[in-house]
Amino acid sequence: MITVGPTTARPLLAKRMLFPWAVSFVLVVTGACRLSLAEQLTSPNGRIQVHVDLKEVDQKSQLNYSVKLDGDVLVDDSTITFVRNDHAVIGDHLRLLQTTKVSSIRNTWKPVYGERSEIADNYNFQLFQCEDTKAKCALHVEVRCYDQGVGFRMLVGDGKPITLVEERTEFRFPGAPWAWRTNAAQGEYEKVRLVELGANVERPLTIQIGAYRYAAVAEAGAINYPMMRLKSVTGDRPTVMSQLQSEVTSGTFVRTPWRVILIGNTPGDLLENNDLILNLNEPCAIEDTSWIKPGKVLREISLTNDGAKAAIDFAVANNFQYVEFDAGWYGYEYDDASDATTVTLDPRRSAGPLDLQEMVKYAHERDIGIIVYVNRRALEKQLDEILPLYKSWGIAGVKYGFVNTGSQKWTSWLHEAVRKAAEHQLMVDIHDEYRPVGYSRTYPNLMTQEGVRGDEAKPSTSMAVTTLFTRNLAGAADHTICYFDPRVDQLWTHGQQLAKAVCTYSPWQFLYWYDTPLTQQQDGKSSRSRIVDSPELEFFQQVPTVWDETKVIHGEIGEYAVIARRSGDVWFVGAMNANQKRELGLPLTFLSPDAKYQARRYRDDPNMETKTKVRIENLTVDATTKLTLTLLPNSGEAIRIAPIKR
Repeated sequence: MITVGPTTARPLLAKRMLFPWAVSFVLVVTGACRLSLAEQLTSPNGRIQVHVDLKEVDQKSQLNYSVKLDGDVLVDDSTITFVRNDHAVIGDHLRLLQTTKVSSIRNTWKPVYGERSEIADNYNFQLFQCEDTKAKCALHVEVRCYDQGVGFRMLVGDGKPITLVEERTEFRFPGAPWAWRTNAAQGEYEKVRLVELGANVERPLTIQIGAYRYAAVAEAGAINYPMMRLKSVTGDRPTVMSQLQSEVTSGTFVRTPWRVILIGNTPGDLLENNDLILNLNEPCAIEDTSWIKPGKVLREISLTNDGAKAAIDFAVANNFQYVEFDAGWYGYEYDDASDATTVTLDPRRSAGPLDLQEMVKYAHERDIGIIVYVNRRALEKQLDEILPLYKSWGIAGVKYGFVNTGSQKWTSWLHEAVRKAAEHQLMVDIHDEYRPVGYSRTYPNLMTQEGVRGDEAKPSTSMAVTTLFTRNLAGAADHTICYFDPRVDQLWTHGQQLAKAVCTYSPWQFLYWYDTPLTQQQDGKSSRSRIVDSPELEFFQQVPTVWDETKVIHGEIGEYAVIARRSGDVWFVGAMNANQKRELGLPLTFLSPDAKYQARRYRDDPNMETKTKVRIENLTVDATTKLTLTLLPNSGEAIRIAPIKR
């Protein structure tokens, strides 16, 4: 159901967003009023307030916004300005033309897949239309206030060609907040005071403001605009400012992505509130989504027929849905002469033989989809040729590798590449430096993306738990989960690896990243880790990759996390613990109160006389049960809780 007030119109929220905002349209549809000295917008539950004001300071007239949570200042007075390529500053000399009355949206929608089967899209919003009298340029701002946080975006220009070289959107915070920063999409995080943030910091940026106040600065809907980075600036308050990765040009108006402030009392609140990123994107643009299917993926690393058949057979036996052929199947991926329309093995990786189309047929006969990897060098040259070709081969999806990111040019190119894949019913996994902005709502064939320091890079447990409440706020993360590789015993535990499949959300979940079902006798390689029978692997067989409900039970950034997710009437729990031994209570109040369940626990036990040292236990539980999780340093536990059938 959709409810809109004060009128029954829903401006800017049709299936295709109406931009630029025509003044006459806004006045007619929403009902406009003259701007008073200050305007206040509240969230539907009343806990969050956004205050918007036009302030004159130091011979400047700037639009200011601030945010409160439960009456406490969360974001102090912050300004929004832009710099044009003629050095004019847009936003320093504003005259307010119109502001609309506060309007409301009350809506729910069902994603094709996600961390929840139904998403509430409830907010109050207001539009502010300004003109910079010195720069002679319009600056319009739309502000939305949700229970989960705040989103705002800007429209700059007057219908003529325009180039912006800077966006200076401020986020000023009270006190002496902490922040978790990284300067690369796959980089390591460190905890610093916000004033020490520096420049070129990735988003989302998670910030702790006091003991029970958390915020994350993020962006949504960055489709044809440079990616935003963040930097600290000096001032009377700790301040973060947007930092674009290139200039942005338009023939008419520049529309920014949404600038987002996720808000919560705990890190877990931020993760539970991350649907806000999706809500600030356009609805699904694909009419028939029946071909878009999440699932578990096994990477085929031998690039041989024997390896492919072993991987496909393993996928069938272990409830995997896809096998992916990684780099090397069409030649050396970094050679511009390599041709992604041919199967020409890179001798550095495989001596073959590999009959890819025959392996696709073999997989289809067993209801397994095939994904192929393509490096950006081939993508940039051959995209329009290879997409219809792969569709004709029966390929299910493409993993885009080492894509260019950051600038307006490459941001636009990459999202167009996702749209083009959809035209040929191909799903996509974007690897390396891309971080999501919610585009999978509009084009759900974008199944997942990397942009994370996953197992491939050997992150510490502390780093992995930090990632859950920083990078993963933006959306799905291809964490490249390992299991039998030696790094698991060196850095983590097998119980933790099982838990990662629950804690880390990815509709295409790659498991056994460096492992193969081939035996050494089959492929003659002594360096590869082998998938061997182990009782706890039933958990990987049973765990889904998408969910109907998600709850964060416990979470401290860099320390520990306990996350429960529901699929149908079965719950899966993942617990990850970093550097010190601890006990955590797990109340099962999320279970149905009128049912009994079997909880099957997979926990680390160094005394087990098995290679993986995972103990399996069964318990009968109900909604009144409280389990105790005893977690060793750098360990974890996974639990499957299923109703007992009567």
